[in-house]
Amino acid sequence: MLTLDNVYKASHKLKEVVRRTDLIYAPKLKPSCNVYLKTENLQVTGSFKVRGAYYKISQLSDEEKAKGVIACSAGNHAQGVALAAAKNGIKSIICLPDSAPISKIEATRSYGAEVCLVEGVYDDAYAKAISLRDEKGYTFIHPFDDDYVIAGQGTIALEILEQLDKIDAVVVPIGGGGLISGVAFTLKNLRPEIKVYGVQANGAPSMFQSLEHGKIECLDSVSTIADGIKVKEPGENTFSYVSEYVDKVVTVSDDEIAAAILALIEQQKLISEGAGAVPVAAVMFDKIPDIEGKNVVCLVSGGNIDVTILSKVIKRGLLTSGRTAQFCIELIDKPGQLKGVSDIIAEKGGNVISIHHERASEGSDINGCYLRILLETRNFDHINEIKTALVNAGFKLTNN
Repeated sequence: MLTLDNVYKASHKLKEVVRRTDLIYAPKLKPSCNVYLKTENLQVTGSFKVRGAYYKISQLSDEEKAKGVIACSAGNHAQGVALAAAKNGIKSIICLPDSAPISKIEATRSYGAEVCLVEGVYDDAYAKAISLRDEKGYTFIHPFDDDYVIAGQGTIALEILEQLDKIDAVVVPIGGGGLISGVAFTLKNLRPEIKVYGVQANGAPSMFQSLEHGKIECLDSVSTIADGIKVKEPGENTFSYVSEYVDKVVTVSDDEIAAAILALIEQQKLISEGAGAVPVAAVMFDKIPDIEGKNVVCLVSGGNIDVTILSKVIKRGLLTSGRTAQFCIELIDKPGQLKGVSDIIAEKGGNVISIHHERASEGSDINGCYLRILLETRNFDHINEIKTALVNAGFKLTNN
């Protein structure tokens, strides 16, 4: 049974291992409201997950500890369980989807866990972990649908309440629902006037869809850059807690997530993984209602993003936020055309990153050619200003 007493006990126990992460004021992310970032991306293991995992393992009996523990994870819970098990001298086996970022897999091993890679997504890793639990007798540490785990995650809410007096809303990522269950339960029992909003990725809206239909549903497939919340089905306990304590659940696209990751890097010098950036994306792109002029806390849940994924996300984020643009210009193949285009771009303050010149395709003017240009720009207004100048100078922009 989840109780406030358990959350407070967890908070006391976790002082042995977790960091009390900072709450940072971030006004540039959304000037129309007062945004604060709860920086769990700077937590031990790089994610909030160590809170629930450590508290759960600390409550096991000697018999359960002796069996060793097994867990399944997209990566962050894996590291939390591995660290908690190592601190308690317990053997740990972690089942991870083979699609998990290499950085998360190697980090899990570095904490001393035995890693079992499973083909598929989180739910496939879960099935494998349950199979091994039944076969070998390991003690299973659920990543979200366990009241001790949820109580551990709820300690974040206690810290937020200590760090900021006036709070209007807290925005939290949702995968399986353990984090938001603990945070919402704690906040609503201590400060019921605070609004709690959950955020999922468009490509993995399991809790969002379940709430819409009033029952737990399992998605056929999930696809998102936010691997930490790529879950097909919410838990029974978490579905119940979210239904009772969360004011609203919204979704964001991968493009919006990428833009939020980029904004956190540029404006706050913070690295967030996709799951950690979804609350920021929801605020930036007006998914959260009635927050103008309000104090809003975005829970940046983790920072364990693979550098290869990060580079792709930055490129996507630059396009989504209007920081880069791609033009295709149809030209007559004659001297001076490229100079004319370059002069306009330079005059308007654009910076050419790359340029590709190619002969026109069959069916177009025999003397025609295409100029494909990738530019650095300030924003979408700047892009439109350059486009307008090119068109006014007689150049033809195409979608080819």
